[in-house]
Amino acid sequence: MKFPSQAPFPVILAGLEAAAEITRLRLLALLAEAELTVSELVTILGQSQPRISRHLKLLVEAGLVERHREGAWAFFRLADRGARGELARDILARIELADPMLTSDRTRLEEARRARAELAARYFADHAPEWDRIRSLHVTEDKVEAAILEVVGAGSLASMLDLGTGTGRMLELVAPLADRAIGVDQSPAMLNVARSRLERAGLRNVILRQGDIYALPVERDRHDLVLIHRVLHYLDDPARAVREAARVLRPGGRLIVVDFAPHSHEFLREQHAHRRLGFTATEIADFMREAGLLPIEHRELKPAKGDAERLTVSIWVGLDQRMRGDAPPLSQTEMA
Repeated sequence: MKFPSQAPFPVILAGLEAAAEITRLRLLALLAEAELTVSELVTILGQSQPRISRHLKLLVEAGLVERHREGAWAFFRLADRGARGELARDILARIELADPMLTSDRTRLEEARRARAELAARYFADHAPEWDRIRSLHVTEDKVEAAILEVVGAGSLASMLDLGTGTGRMLELVAPLADRAIGVDQSPAMLNVARSRLERAGLRNVILRQGDIYALPVERDRHDLVLIHRVLHYLDDPARAVREAARVLRPGGRLIVVDFAPHSHEFLREQHAHRRLGFTATEIADFMREAGLLPIEHRELKPAKGDAERLTVSIWVGLDQRMRGDAPPLSQTEMA
């Protein structure tokens, strides 16, 4: 039996006092659902920015909420470690889920999430023809692609999956190594670009599907390789996307994540819908561990010295440690 963490009396008292106010309790409930900014919380709760900031400050000081600074933005989330985090979750667990006020808050949270997703989708649609050109902001594409192929290796793959496939370039690069390849993207405009590219490349083993990276339209435990190529920095919950990717890996399969190392190019957030300004080496590795994968490799592709404007690209590899026999049997659809 796991016992809750213990903390000094003043710490518990401060936590209870911080939670014992209607707006702060609503904030705790929202931050248990998602990592949010002050502006998003202002929109959801319909209160002023100074008021929301003041309540968040008290919750952070009490240790019930964590604040993560990233460039010009600050993200807030419910504390997930230690006695204070447990106290916050224990308080929320005792609230009736059907409470009308919290139900209304969750509805507005979903509206905020949809608005965010629509903004990203519009961006992708607007920039579909120039997407490859935007990627030129980082270390040269040929070096990134060579490193990806080196990590993938020369062995044959039964099935590979490319998440957030965009223009389809990763499928064009890696699909020739696979018997079957699937590309998933939420944007019909991007899928149209990918479809044209793959037709020009003469690839006939590729399927393109419109779908949500958080709820993939593919069966679980089926793919030797899952690739997430410069997608996580657009997402409000990258850890969730990694968990979903791990879910569809075949036992013994690998997840490859390609994204930016931390940087300070705010214009990418302001003009190009980047939610996160890169990830640390340990951050993606922690996402993989939380998803049940073993991080086995991390590489950094740095720009040439003196070229500070270009971005460093990182590559992470996570391994599904299950044995091949642990996969469920093939469905009738797959056997066909």
